[in-house]
Amino acid sequence: MKDYFIHLFNYDKYANHLILDTLLKSPHTDRAVQIMAHLLAAQQRWLYRCKGLHIEADDVDLQPKNWPADTLGTIIDSNYTLWMEHLASLTDEDLQGTISYQTSNGMPFTNTLVQILTHIINHGTHHRAQVGQHLKFAGVAALPGTDYIMFTR
Repeated sequence: MKDYFIHLFNYDKYANHLILDTLLKSPHTDRAVQIMAHLLAAQQRWLYRCKGLHIEADDVDLQPKNWPADTLGTIIDSNYTLWMEHLASLTDEDLQGTISYQTSNGMPFTNTLVQILTHIINHGTHHRAQVGQHLKFAGVAALPGTDYIMFTR
């Protein structure tokens, strides 16, 4: 099970870099950058939650609205490294365990780690599609193929 999620995070890093490379080389909107930054900040927030770390409401490192586009590649790589380190520390039994956390609105929830990891990957796919739409609206003729099946080929 752990290998499966490592594979999915490899895909996520690959797809994030593809869409970011297109964003950096093309005309783009501020909104496209904000969405990409949101995707990456969410990965960090979920890592904090999964590690049982407290997130301060004013934690500047997790405020994506201030992240310039040219810094996002470094953040993609950093997130990936931190998630790989965390996944490496887990057992299959850990993956079936639950994580209790609070949303940014302070609402308490509990989910299994498998549910959270699945959400993180799906969340990235959703927001990469939104970034792609904004790039198309800005005049980008062709987007990179970020579908999972393309990664596995």
